[in-house]
Amino acid sequence: MSDPKSGAGTSQTKAPAKDPKKKDEKKDEDLSEEDLALKQQLELYVERVQDPDPGLQKLALESMRQEIRTSTSSMTSVPKPLKFLRPHYGTLKAFYETMPESDLKKYLADILSVLALTMSAEGERESLKYRLLGSEGDIGSWGHEYVRNLAGEIAQEYMKRQSEEAPIEDLMELVQQIVAFHMKHNAEPEAVDLLMEVEDLDLLVEHVDSTNFKRTCLYLKSSARYLPGPDDMLVLDIAYTIYPKFEEFAYALQIALSLDNMQHVRQVFTSCDDLLKKKQFCYILARHGITFELDDEMVADDDDREALQDIINNSKLSESYLTLARDIEVMEPKSPEDIYKAHLLDGRASAGASVDSARQNLAATFVNAFVNAGFGQDKLMTVPADSSSGGSSGNWLFKNKEHGKTSAAASLGMILLWDVDSGLAQIDKYFHSNDNHVISGALLGVGIVNCGVKNDCDPALALLSEYIDKEDSSIRIGAIMGLGIAYAGAQNEQIRNSLTPILNDAKTPLDVIAFTAISLGLIYVGSCNEEVAQSIIFALMDRSESELGEPLTRLLPLGLGLLYLGKQESVEATAEVSKTFNEKIRKYCDMTLLSCAYAGTGNVLKVQNLLGHCAQHLEKGETHQGPAVLGIAMVAMAEELGLEMSIRSLEHLLQYGEQNIRRAVPLALGLLCISNPKVNVMDTLSRLSHDTDSEVAMAAVISLGLIGAGTNNARIAGMLRNLSSYYYKDASLLFCVRIAQGLVHLGKGLLTLNPYHSDHFLLSPTALAGLVTMLHACLDMKAILLGKYHYVLYFLVLAMQPRMLMTVDENLKPLSVPVRVGQAVDVVGQAGRPKTITGFQTHSTPVLLAAGDRAELATEKYIPLSPILEGHVILKENPEYREDS
Repeated sequence: MSDPKSGAGTSQTKAPAKDPKKKDEKKDEDLSEEDLALKQQLELYVERVQDPDPGLQKLALESMRQEIRTSTSSMTSVPKPLKFLRPHYGTLKAFYETMPESDLKKYLADILSVLALTMSAEGERESLKYRLLGSEGDIGSWGHEYVRNLAGEIAQEYMKRQSEEAPIEDLMELVQQIVAFHMKHNAEPEAVDLLMEVEDLDLLVEHVDSTNFKRTCLYLKSSARYLPGPDDMLVLDIAYTIYPKFEEFAYALQIALSLDNMQHVRQVFTSCDDLLKKKQFCYILARHGITFELDDEMVADDDDREALQDIINNSKLSESYLTLARDIEVMEPKSPEDIYKAHLLDGRASAGASVDSARQNLAATFVNAFVNAGFGQDKLMTVPADSSSGGSSGNWLFKNKEHGKTSAAASLGMILLWDVDSGLAQIDKYFHSNDNHVISGALLGVGIVNCGVKNDCDPALALLSEYIDKEDSSIRIGAIMGLGIAYAGAQNEQIRNSLTPILNDAKTPLDVIAFTAISLGLIYVGSCNEEVAQSIIFALMDRSESELGEPLTRLLPLGLGLLYLGKQESVEATAEVSKTFNEKIRKYCDMTLLSCAYAGTGNVLKVQNLLGHCAQHLEKGETHQGPAVLGIAMVAMAEELGLEMSIRSLEHLLQYGEQNIRRAVPLALGLLCISNPKVNVMDTLSRLSHDTDSEVAMAAVISLGLIGAGTNNARIAGMLRNLSSYYYKDASLLFCVRIAQGLVHLGKGLLTLNPYHSDHFLLSPTALAGLVTMLHACLDMKAILLGKYHYVLYFLVLAMQPRMLMTVDENLKPLSVPVRVGQAVDVVGQAGRPKTITGFQTHSTPVLLAAGDRAELATEKYIPLSPILEGHVILKENPEYREDS
């Protein structure tokens, strides 16, 4: 026992003895023997450093450094040397100040910098201060925690220097070192964060290599959603610069589309020289639903270019969709009765259903159109003429009253969706009708068949343009709405020149003007086109007081908003102009423009702004809060966190909001969870569907249809069946229930309305525009949906897409391979190679993907050309694959 003590005694005699050691002895008792030895060793070094002899000083510093470096064993506790040196931090600092300039001084600075890790006061940034004074050595050797701490201090120092406009060169050199260190040690997110803080992301490009670029870009992509503009664009730009360096062109293309930068899209095509990959790019463009012309720079060979343009034009979409339907064995046409399943209900409801009322037949028309969408056959409209019952499609058409015939004739377009040739042939017979409503429906049907499918000979334009200026306003609306749906996003000059005069013609009826504004908004969606904006603004200014009160007037500001969909600041000039409108519509216009411009950006400030407008309790007759509520959903639907938070905020609005807010909340919930039936939202909507205010109930019922759209969700289907018996006497609500039932079974469960695709990364502008138009129309159910404009429901066709994964071989023929389908897992910033899906099942393609599902190939035999398995994916054979013999 006496040995360590005598050892301690001798060490104390060497050092100039300090007497008040009595207090410390109690502490020393707790330490183990080696700790005690270490403590005394370090205290000795501290004394030695202050020795006048430089040789001794150097030795002491070397030994101290050695101790510190070797001890950073576990980061759960403060390393021992740092702990024991804490009391001497002040002494060393004071001594440092007195030292003359020399290498030794820098050496001490290095050690002080590390000690400052645990010692320095909040906000002093001493670690950084001494680092900059110290030697230029490698910082990584002091350990990760030290580098991390430095990075944090640099960020604070940078902000301070920016505000004082002081030079920052020395900081940037250090940043270079830290970034290089992080990128080497798999801490890409840390490197990106630091560079974002010091506003110099370009540095990243030289530090990425083939091992870490994927993780770096993944982090950049996912953080872009949480950054304020214009930083979000900047971050995506950097990712766009990195991907092509490693030949990841498909990712680069997605980012180009996300930035809506056609220049970048062209670059991706020109810089990639693999024709198969280009075919895959065309599938991605087709799914995104934009009009894009290839030229000889992008694809040199004429035949190849034509084949690729065909893919972009979606001309084979119908074929793939029917292949999927045959594979899943759902080709059998369904009748509305198969959907209502009235036999499952008790007596009283089914008794009321047998009466043939026009309203019920109209509902059946829509249900039939939604359920058989794209299948090319059904039991009401496409009955073969030679069938013995003589039930030609004429019969069902005339079971509908006046404007009901419009929707009935147009439903044929929905059933033959995407199949242009056979669609136009079958709709043609209605053009010879002498009933204006039927002709109007036929025109709309032509637009619907051509939705999302582009064709070189522009059949829709040729057919519809001659009906735009007819006398009868229903025919004009059919033709104008048809053009809007067929050419959404096409920015077609010819259509603009024929539609803009209608807006500013004083003799045009209001409903025609409203639909013209919407169609122009759809055709020029997100283009910020000045001329179109001008003509809609003038049309709004020309409206009289009484017209501004009309329900359809609300579509004019929406048409204007669609021009700026997702374009953020670009809307500001137009928003200023809108402040000069008549006060009846001024605020409505303001809200609509704001919500469209920031749709899909997840901008928190805009959500707060819109919530502020919803919080006011206003006089009756104010309508602008409806679009503000929808706006919250449009802005927040961009990412999961914002989505969950806005669902909670909408709950509050239900409790405190006025009637006009409550009517919009269900619709906003419907948009947030479109084709994604979340249980909590389902329950809220189920509660609201029994609300005392019939408009709230109707909106909730329609929204139940929207969140379940194309999912065949059994729980929602059951709720709707029960509602149909609950509301069997209320024709309007029953109509809404039927529409919702049709939506839940959309395309027999093969379609989705979700405007997001590619792992929720890309937002298709035309799809969102179609949804938003339909929802704005639902803000006034009684006048529009239950009035004579029920065909606004067909705007949903813009968002309909097969929710499939179809794998094709190099000749684009379907190829069945095993894939694992499971819930997608967010793996951003996780270490190693984590699994990206969980709870998977293995199926062979083609398969259906639900909301939040992700697929991965279960075989090594093929290599997918798209990093995200969704829609059409081209597989090429893996040359390195060997069959296990």
